[in-house]
Amino acid sequence: MKAILYALRFTSLLILCAPAISSSNAQTQPQRPPAIPLIAYDPYFSIWSAADHLTDRNTTHWTGRQQPIFGLLRIDGKPYRFMGADPREIPAMQQTSLRVTPLHTIYEFEAAGVKLTAEFFTPSLPKDLDILSRPVTYLTLTASADSPHDVSALLDVDPVIAVNTADQPVTWGRSRAAGLTVLNTGSQDQRVLNRSGDDLRIDWGYFHLAVPDSANAQTVTSHDAIRSFTETGNLPSADQMDMPRSPRNDAAHLAVMLPLGQVTAPVSRHLLLAYTEDFSIEYLNRRLRPYWQRNGATVEAMLAAAERDYLRLEQRGNRFDAELTADLEKAGGPAYAQLAILAYRQTLAAHGFAADFDGTPMLFPKENFSNGCISTVDVLYPSAPFFLFFNPALLEAQLKPVMEYASLPRWKWPFAPHDLGTYPLANGQVYGGGERTEDDQMPVEESGNLLILVAAMETELGNWNFARQYWPQFQKWADYLGEKGLDPPNQLSTDDFAGHLAHNANLSIKAIEGLAAFAQMARGVGKADVASKYEHMAHDMAAKWQTMAIDGDHYKLAFDKSGTWSQKYNLVWDQILGLNLFPAKVRQTEISFYLNHLNQYGLPLDNRRDYTKLDWQIWTATLADNPADWNSLLEPIGHWINEGPTRVPLTDWYDTKTGKMEAFQARSVVGGVYIKVLSNKNLAQKWSRAEPRNNP
Repeated sequence: MKAILYALRFTSLLILCAPAISSSNAQTQPQRPPAIPLIAYDPYFSIWSAADHLTDRNTTHWTGRQQPIFGLLRIDGKPYRFMGADPREIPAMQQTSLRVTPLHTIYEFEAAGVKLTAEFFTPSLPKDLDILSRPVTYLTLTASADSPHDVSALLDVDPVIAVNTADQPVTWGRSRAAGLTVLNTGSQDQRVLNRSGDDLRIDWGYFHLAVPDSANAQTVTSHDAIRSFTETGNLPSADQMDMPRSPRNDAAHLAVMLPLGQVTAPVSRHLLLAYTEDFSIEYLNRRLRPYWQRNGATVEAMLAAAERDYLRLEQRGNRFDAELTADLEKAGGPAYAQLAILAYRQTLAAHGFAADFDGTPMLFPKENFSNGCISTVDVLYPSAPFFLFFNPALLEAQLKPVMEYASLPRWKWPFAPHDLGTYPLANGQVYGGGERTEDDQMPVEESGNLLILVAAMETELGNWNFARQYWPQFQKWADYLGEKGLDPPNQLSTDDFAGHLAHNANLSIKAIEGLAAFAQMARGVGKADVASKYEHMAHDMAAKWQTMAIDGDHYKLAFDKSGTWSQKYNLVWDQILGLNLFPAKVRQTEISFYLNHLNQYGLPLDNRRDYTKLDWQIWTATLADNPADWNSLLEPIGHWINEGPTRVPLTDWYDTKTGKMEAFQARSVVGGVYIKVLSNKNLAQKWSRAEPRNNP
């Protein structure tokens, strides 16, 4: 069976890793992602390598704090590193290749006549909610050689993975699950959902390192595992029992030694890396369990199921990777495919996946390295193309918590809320004026966002139940847009880092499209007279917009500011939703103008600064009517991905001249790059309806 699995994996790698053929040399440049996902599950269980080689730096949490996982290979008695910069006195294997696919990260190494493949696999299959919510990543190690070599491997996990800071005391131990030995570590205090914030790591629950019985592995909980393996080829004979201790004070590591024997033909072993907590989100002062635990599943049952599913999931995952990669390249070219692949796991891993008391899925995005807000509506908006493309039910799982909150008497404003709190505590808005005042809120922005998203979601789902359930709120927000939307007052938009701006032309487009989207909702729920009224209003406003915004060869940033310009990324919904509010000349005029304002690494957000937003650039490029213009807008982004100086999980806010990150990293908004494939109706229909499993 292992030989069959290896053959399947090898065949898949040949398909996935073959060089793309393109007429553009820029699109076939060597790939060097800014950071590489190893484990990407949620905002707390998210481990990356921010280096060219897996041995250049220790692995980190997405925030950049060290969460080291060390990997050593012992060949004929001599140790080598394949993961981690430490111990530095041990030589590193030569890394010969790196491939990142939607679900896999695959490294290949060589040393002393032995080849090693290290493959991280997170089966984030968007249609299968049971699998998607399972907090497990598989690490498969495969060794081969032309002539026999005695080989063994060590994986060693620092217990800092289970606490916020290295001075917090942890405990550790071992357990049994069906067919598995499981090593565990977690904080001593276990203060569940004890705080909220941005630059934080989880310090409740437990990390698990599980190894199948069939691997004939040695396991130990000890701070001396690496030294013992390096010197003797074995692990310490006893578990460390003096606890609690902090990681900074020699707390026990979790270590597994895999004897691969005399290796010639490929030999594979795999491990399971998991993180579990009894409660993951607090919503309106109720603690919610992780979705995988909604029916009372135990940790041991979940891990045993993950082990049983390993071979089947690998096969499904390889098929998924190959098919999606091919479709991404077909839709936008190799550079676009690379970008969308890097965005795939990052988008999902910026969410907490919980179940309501009745089992309803609830998905809560965290606004990573921005302000830590949870369920920010103008984060839902840019990330939505990913979910609309793969599984609109997951967008509904994000919108439901927001709409339940907006329906409460405590939300008294005539416009939509901005957020639900600070992750992981979704107990009420904290941004701007919160629930106290409308100062520093985003009234037009968030109201337009929700109307557009609900219309798009309901169209994909093929029903209007959600619109019907929350109709009073949608009606109220449409009326607000009708009054304030054409010429927005001095408000913040989603690009709040740029400050308040009155008469914002791009924000006006959002309001106009929001009204037309509301008209679609009205027609969907059987309110033909309401639909006619708001559809007429939207068309009338769109006609006025063209007169108000025109500025010679382009359209203005703000209606009262001649000589200004901005990306009109909100215009993309006019085609996707079939609103037909603006003539083609509007987007064609803008695209022609943008092509003359490109910098080395992209198109600035507007005329005021050189910085840009990654997601909005792809939305803007999607407005292009011909492939040549699309390629011209995408080419500098392709260079930036592989040349940018900031080594973090994809940032969405960077300087177009230097490539340096301004702020923001590891956010879900990069899911917005899937707007390109969402705009392809055939592909969108194929993927949103493919492999339906376990939808609510």
